[in-house]
Amino acid sequence: MDERFIGKAAIVTGAARGIGLAIAEELAGKGACVLLADIDGAEAGQQAQRLASGGARAVGTSCDVGVEAEVERCVATALSAFGRIDMVVNNAGIMIFKPIEAWSAADWLDLLRIDLIGAAMFTREAFRHMGEGGGVIVNVASVHALRTSANAAPYAAAKAALLSLTRSSAIEGKARNIRANAVLPGAVETAMLRSNPNVRSGEEVIEEADLGQPQDIARAVAFLASEEAAFISGAALVVDGGRMARL
Repeated sequence: MDERFIGKAAIVTGAARGIGLAIAEELAGKGACVLLADIDGAEAGQQAQRLASGGARAVGTSCDVGVEAEVERCVATALSAFGRIDMVVNNAGIMIFKPIEAWSAADWLDLLRIDLIGAAMFTREAFRHMGEGGGVIVNVASVHALRTSANAAPYAAAKAALLSLTRSSAIEGKARNIRANAVLPGAVETAMLRSNPNVRSGEEVIEEADLGQPQDIARAVAFLASEEAAFISGAALVVDGGRMARL
């Protein structure tokens, strides 16, 4: 427990599994109230019940982050359950692999709806509902925002745009005491990584030393949400074990 998190309320999207679940567990373990939001509402509910059985205040709900009305409903659920919102972690995302010539406008819009617009809508709701004391927004982007690979153009573009949204949110949030930062995970042991066709084919080789765990990202998110990061806003923190630092 961390007394500075006790009584604070967080929304974590894409929280039914993987990185999102690890973030929810980390924040709950520090004493925060956590709303686990996921398109798989049943799994989000089960994970919330598991956390609650361990003494945490946790609620699970279904939410398609690309649907504005569902974002608003999710935020209303958090306010009803906890009476406040102090942290929003925009983690939900999808990754689709196609060469550039195969993408349709509908493909682009489907991915952007989840990976960018959802975060934008939750950011808007955070600005509307965080109290006078402000709050924290953490966007889970990707190293693909800086360096990418073949067949992932919309994903890389969405994550790069998410960094721009983070900077804009930090600028406009400063007067409201709302901080916004981004975490850029590298290769993390998740179902999304293992479903990556570049990884499955061996085209992209990941050394064991470069493979992180969801908890590595969760700890970075918790740091940016903490008072230790009170003077950090608009930042993009790469969490990749140093993989991108090599030539």
